[in-house]
Amino acid sequence: MSAENLEGADIAVTKRTAELTVGAVVAAFGLLAIVSNYKLGAGWAEDGPQAGYFPMRMGIAIFAASLVVIWQALRKNDRSAFVERGQLKLVATVLLPLVVYIAAIKFTGIYVASALFIGIFMALVGKFSWWKSAGIGLAINVVMFWVFEIAFKVPLPKGPLEHLLGF
Repeated sequence: MSAENLEGADIAVTKRTAELTVGAVVAAFGLLAIVSNYKLGAGWAEDGPQAGYFPMRMGIAIFAASLVVIWQALRKNDRSAFVERGQLKLVATVLLPLVVYIAAIKFTGIYVASALFIGIFMALVGKFSWWKSAGIGLAINVVMFWVFEIAFKVPLPKGPLEHLLGF
């Protein structure tokens, strides 16, 4: 990509930034695996390998591979677009409501949070009518409630509404 195209592009994140970030995060997890398994015991005991023997070596391999990714990202210096602003907006359209949904499960239970998530997502993102979105969101969660709570007897997180209804 030429300098002229780069200036005109609506770049949110470059490939270099993405690769360096992923490399650093993976390196941190690799280092965590190395340190925690070293503390656990990563040597060879009289009866064979200790509990952290294999996991620590995997941590070393992960850490080394992440250093290679970081080195290549620095060497290539690829400033082309990894994601543009429009694409990032589409990802945020899904990711932000999903984060709110996951947080809401703790307070409303999975059934109410899921009904709201499905209904609102269908209406706002899918452009379905509100009555159809609400109906489908509710129907899916009534079926989900019946399958898990009644048929399989597998309790899922419940909120105040389910407790009010006696479940």
